[in-house]
Amino acid sequence: MSSPASGAFTASPLPDDAVELGRIQDAWGIKGWVRILPHSADTSALVASSSWFLQPPEARFARGFSAFSGVVRVTVLEVKAHADGLVAQLQGLDDRNAAEALKGVRILLPRSAFPATPEGEFYWIDLIGLSVVNREGIDLGVVRDLMPTGPTSVLVLEYTETVEGVEQTAERMIPFVAAYIDDVDKARRIITADWQPDY
Repeated sequence: MSSPASGAFTASPLPDDAVELGRIQDAWGIKGWVRILPHSADTSALVASSSWFLQPPEARFARGFSAFSGVVRVTVLEVKAHADGLVAQLQGLDDRNAAEALKGVRILLPRSAFPATPEGEFYWIDLIGLSVVNREGIDLGVVRDLMPTGPTSVLVLEYTETVEGVEQTAERMIPFVAAYIDDVDKARRIITADWQPDY
């Protein structure tokens, strides 16, 4: 298999604050474009960046992968929305075969490279791992994920509950909207919500 790495990719260390934002799903068209599957509905960081860091697929998905090894940096020539994801043109990828060789590749960006968000808006990655308490100070759990539901998102919390004397992990969902979220304190890593444990 011919490798695009010789001209397209530059071996590079991965930034300490790197965040995985999506994957290359497949080739798109015949001119070397790739189809991207973003991990979040918010794709502004991917679209705004002029270069991406790429890692090979995880071992279980990497059978036959030989486009590159380690971490490489690639120049992004163009990104545009398409269907439920993005398509991108990367420098040095000129044909479908080279693009197909990147199937499953992970796309990362340093968190410090994300565009600034307007007041009151947050990147999903900044909310993962934050503790959520209600107005009375009762611990509601830790944000494990965000689930997009049309125009808004829902915080998916993980917490521990005791059932018949046995501790177990449970899940709680809170809409991430002003009606229920009082404050997001990224410095203290706490979200305050108008929510009760029995909702």
